Amino acid sequence: MSAGHEKFAHRMELPPATAQPNIFPLSWESHTRRLEEIWAAAQREYWDPAKLPWNSFDPSRYSWEEREAIAYWWTLLSVFDASAPPVFAQALVKTYEVHEEDPVRKCFFSVTRDEQNHEAFCGMAISRLLEHPSPLTYKPRTELGHKAQKNAHWLYYNGGRYWNGYKQAVPRYSLAVLFSAFLMGEIAAATVFKQMSAGAAEPLFREAFRNVGRDEGRHMAICLTLMERDYPRLETTDKATITKQIRAGYLFLSAVLFEPPQEFWDLPDDFIAVQRACEDVARNAGFFIPTYDQKKHNWREAILNLKGVLDRYGIPFPAIPEVEISGQEVREIDMESIIPVF
Repeated sequence: MSAGHEKFAHRMELPPATAQPNIFPLSWESHTRRLEEIWAAAQREYWDPAKLPWNSFDPSRYSWEEREAIAYWWTLLSVFDASAPPVFAQALVKTYEVHEEDPVRKCFFSVTRDEQNHEAFCGMAISRLLEHPSPLTYKPRTELGHKAQKNAHWLYYNGGRYWNGYKQAVPRYSLAVLFSAFLMGEIAAATVFKQMSAGAAEPLFREAFRNVGRDEGRHMAICLTLMERDYPRLETTDKATITKQIRAGYLFLSAVLFEPPQEFWDLPDDFIAVQRACEDVARNAGFFIPTYDQKKHNWREAILNLKGVLDRYGIPFPAIPEVEISGQEVREIDMESIIPVF
């Protein structure tokens, strides 16, 4: 304790109120039964990436170009899934600081724990495919591998911009705003991973995608429950922020769910061509990745589902012309102020 800290115990029966926001004092109130049920499901459904059927996976049966192409997809995913544990950890801290009810804190802890599993699986898959722990320091063995590694460097660079912005943005936003931004990624992720599980040739990937998809569906239920609880009392300024964040979410998450918009992402001119080449090689090797048209359909359906939720609360929906969705124009989006997560 600081030598200059003022002491009160000798002259007060009870201490002064703790300045807020602060994680103290704690209480364990519970008002939302559905969140208790989701927490219980998270406890039952927890899985360990290390216990998946790794013995069934033999990377040597793929060519090095195929291995590098498949590893590239996992690297792309890792930009989003590796950011998710710290993203949700910061949101978890916020639930304590604003003294959310106990099941909200538990649910956000479960999401952080789940996302750590997703990140870990990305790393395990990449390490086995490349026989190296980092896609950035690995020495590529094919021409496509060299190009894919360049893409990976630029993906991580843009991810770093997002993380710096997220740290600044979270203290400014209410949890109600965070829920809508998180929900966008969860709706789309649940669909994508269900498809990839159904299309996976490798038993290892099939089971991993099934587990991840189930996790994302549970995360979606958390966000929906909190929105049902809080959105009837939403402030007008929060509604405007949510509209902007949904547009930002589309632009940010399109890098993994569709293709990164060049005006938002800072990428070299050949980035998309290289990514498409990697996807073609991976698909031909039996690693299912949705096609361009499937990605567009998935994104459009996910966005329409989110629009259906927000319409119930009178929240203006942004125009998403890339997937033919009309709405309110949002012109200025800054990477340093967005909060979506996958």
